Amino acid sequence: MPNYTLKQASNLLQSKQISAVELANEYLTAINAQNPAINGYITLDTDKTLAAAAQADAQIAAGNATALTGVPIAFKDIFCHTGWRTACASKMLDNFVAPYTATVVQNLLDAGMVTLGRTNMDEFAMGSTNENSYYGAAKNPFNHHHVTGGSSGGSAVVVAARLAPVALGSDTGGSIRQPASHCGITGLKPTYGVVSRFGMIAYASSFDQAGPMAQTAEDCAILLNTMASFDERDSTSLEREREDFTRDLNQPLKGLKIGLPKEYFTPNNSADVQAALQNAMDLLKQQGAQLVEVSLPQTELSIPAYYVLASAEASTNLSRYDGVRYGHRAKEFANLDEMYSNTRAEGFGSEVKRRIMIGTYVLSHGYYDAYYLKAQKLRRLVANDFQAAFKQCDIILAPNAPTSAPELNSLNQDPVQAYLSDIYTIAVNLAGLPALSLPAGLGADGLPIGVQLIGNYFSEAKILGAAHQMQLNSDWHTKTPV
Repeated sequence: MPNYTLKQASNLLQSKQISAVELANEYLTAINAQNPAINGYITLDTDKTLAAAAQADAQIAAGNATALTGVPIAFKDIFCHTGWRTACASKMLDNFVAPYTATVVQNLLDAGMVTLGRTNMDEFAMGSTNENSYYGAAKNPFNHHHVTGGSSGGSAVVVAARLAPVALGSDTGGSIRQPASHCGITGLKPTYGVVSRFGMIAYASSFDQAGPMAQTAEDCAILLNTMASFDERDSTSLEREREDFTRDLNQPLKGLKIGLPKEYFTPNNSADVQAALQNAMDLLKQQGAQLVEVSLPQTELSIPAYYVLASAEASTNLSRYDGVRYGHRAKEFANLDEMYSNTRAEGFGSEVKRRIMIGTYVLSHGYYDAYYLKAQKLRRLVANDFQAAFKQCDIILAPNAPTSAPELNSLNQDPVQAYLSDIYTIAVNLAGLPALSLPAGLGADGLPIGVQLIGNYFSEAKILGAAHQMQLNSDWHTKTPV
């Protein structure tokens, strides 16, 4: 089984100890052997992969390579990619082949990276377990009877199972950090607007953000250097000077103030999660960081605010799937209205329908002020809470979820309970802040537990540096499924 970090793979390629074609074949062989059991990839194209690898070898031979040239990568099925099926794990787009490429994907392809395939996810990124996929659930590589977390569960799985050195995910309410935590890898949600959303199929446009998923914080920093860019095609893209996200990797943690939000450190967390938090706190203190208590008083209100706002945006974004222009179309209908309703009834899964209905309701006449407008006001209060906390600390330490990965099918009959599992991740998206999940231990059941480092706006380099220092002095991120 291949077991390379991005940096190790890059060094092997640049020193010509291995060719890009040989490296791609090594991963493809492992994928063919292991993917049927975990369902991490839902679309593969060996010919495309090997052709890209051959092109990377030519660039390396010609001396035109970047540090990423020839390094394999997996893409969540939410990113459009010319010539590849881009289904968003939905029956609605099962036959859709993207005619253009998302900016963030193009940035990585321009750097010479080699696409291994498209990864599983919750349909239209709606879910916390990766069980809402038209192609079936992805399964936790540490225990196939447990979920991966979602919605970027497939991307987390393939990195954890060493079927890709790195992967691209997206985070709307914790969809990078929660699966990273459940699968024992590192995942970063950048500040909203740092990475272009052009070509990323929209769920909730004011929340969605692409981010790197890898074994280490160092790999995430290297990948983010290429991912981040201003894009005039994305009206929410931020025009900023390019920065080096690796610049703080060697910065010591002495004197760094780490905030511990009292609303996140509660008896509701399982013993395994509490132990992982203690591991992280001990490690930070050993390296000279100072722990201080902070408060995020709107925490309990973040879930209702998020699900009102995100569902409202989803109902608008998904109205384009009507069977007229692209995607699934019902075969039987008597008139145009029936074509619309039959197409959407057949094409969308139950969770997507649930959120469309919620979103349509809160935007309807008579309910807009009562729900949507109030949720927008709560969003501002959540953001203000973080700004008050960051006056007392540099970085906030928090859990990603109250428990380790639940068993498959354990939350399917109780969507509210599934929504509550996002209690510690959603506020970050409401505020648009950067946050990173990194492994901090294994539970009694052998499942990984991650913790979350949350930073103020544009502090990606700081939280990546802190995570890197923690990983230099621990080995939780090196644990692999046996």
